[in-house]
Amino acid sequence: MGYISVAIDGPSGAGKSTVARAAAARLGYVYVDTGAMYRAIGLAVCRRGISGEDAAGIAAALPEIEIRLAYQDGAQRVLLNDEDVSDAIRTPEIAHYASKVSAVPEVRQFLLDVQRDMAKKGNILMDGRDIGTVILPDAPVKIFLTASAETRAERRYLELAEKGQQVTRESVLHDIVERDRQDMTRAVAPLRQAEDAVLLDTSEMTLEESIDAVLQIIRKKTEDQTK
Repeated sequence: MGYISVAIDGPSGAGKSTVARAAAARLGYVYVDTGAMYRAIGLAVCRRGISGEDAAGIAAALPEIEIRLAYQDGAQRVLLNDEDVSDAIRTPEIAHYASKVSAVPEVRQFLLDVQRDMAKKGNILMDGRDIGTVILPDAPVKIFLTASAETRAERRYLELAEKGQQVTRESVLHDIVERDRQDMTRAVAPLRQAEDAVLLDTSEMTLEESIDAVLQIIRKKTEDQTK
């Protein structure tokens, strides 16, 4: 039997990373946070003083960028040119940059081979914006994880406030809505639900309920594959 790939897509703030990370741990799968890869490129670009609108400048910087995912004590760490930037990439500014760089075709191609190669080496659970539609179109399990913009904004606000960041609910909701618009209207690999993906709306679910729902979908799909 070959390796199982699980693709989880959805909008910003839907809790994909948190849910996917927990589900992968319970299944014994390798978790791959593709959004963190785009954030790392966004951080590299930001540090170089390159505008998010400067597609040519972003593409030109790629040969100087190396991104690796490492696992320490079961947690994924993001390394940018061997520097651990796992925390540095989790700011609203870098999230904005991530959305900008992800629309650059050269960036997507830069990461595409890396992400697909990971799927050849073991059972993986990968989350992002275009995993089921572009990165792993043949994945046997595809889930589109979403929630209302208001629910996602409230979750993100509480997360940022807990980290001590000075934000308002209104600004976080504005950022969520704007990120949705950018992700769904970009020319390259826009955010959309794959035709064969299971839609999971977690607006009314707790984190634990969301994890259980994802595990249930994965187990049912993988059981169907082995029949």
